[in-house]
Amino acid sequence: MSSHQPIDYAQFERTAPAAVAALRALGKAVDESGLDKGLTELLKVRASQLNGCAFCLQFHLNTARRLGVAAEKLDLVAVWREAGIFSERERAALGWTEVLTLSPGSGLEPQRQALAATFSETEIAFLTVSIGTINAWNRIAGPLGFAPPIPRRAEGSEAA
Repeated sequence: MSSHQPIDYAQFERTAPAAVAALRALGKAVDESGLDKGLTELLKVRASQLNGCAFCLQFHLNTARRLGVAAEKLDLVAVWREAGIFSERERAALGWTEVLTLSPGSGLEPQRQALAATFSETEIAFLTVSIGTINAWNRIAGPLGFAPPIPRRAEGSEAA
């Protein structure tokens, strides 16, 4: 019986460059769609929490922080319904994220209606691509055992 050794992200890039390129192309399409990058990062954080993917969670927390997503939102995204700090658009998008991540097929229609109240058809399409892409990454990075990326500290900051 052989034991599985984790594959790090760099090794995965070398092993499956076409897969990495395809996933990055999906992400680039979302970035170029005009959707707010802070919003899509918030969705990636939430999906990664739900999927238990430490690599993707840390990666997207780092990115969201660099983009200036409010710390309070990052701290409370796991309990977004109760937090009272998320906008109508964020709540609709987070609900869509949870439905697509946890159980596609059930609860879609009410969430689709919530999205349609605040997002255009194009935005809904690209939100869905963004959520699908992070779910794909979660299902790659988690099982392969990618180590979470260590956040870079600002120059002059001290370890806690």
